[in-house]
Amino acid sequence: MADMINVNAHVQNGITQVKLKVRHSMEDGQRTDKKTGKSIAAKFLREIKVMYEGKPVFAANLSTAIAENPFLAFSFSGGVKGEALTINWVENTGKSGSQTAAID
Repeated sequence: MADMINVNAHVQNGITQVKLKVRHSMEDGQRTDKKTGKSIAAKFLREIKVMYEGKPVFAANLSTAIAENPFLAFSFSGGVKGEALTINWVENTGKSGSQTAAID
């Protein structure tokens, strides 16, 4: 799967600011397909974790209450331009993924 999270990370004065734009439908399991009338199964991100140098700098436990294509932003002390952040995610379906992004 292509990276589903667009990461924008910048360091300034020792503080790294990170913005995550997630491409995900975040289905809550309560909608029905208008053409078939069948229920659309729940499929949402349950967890997102961001690591820097092997240590967690951000973690979010999500649920069906989060909108489609969520936007998350946070900052942390430290970070060096050119170094990598690792973003891990887990869906309620058990599917998971990981990607890396460089700090600008």
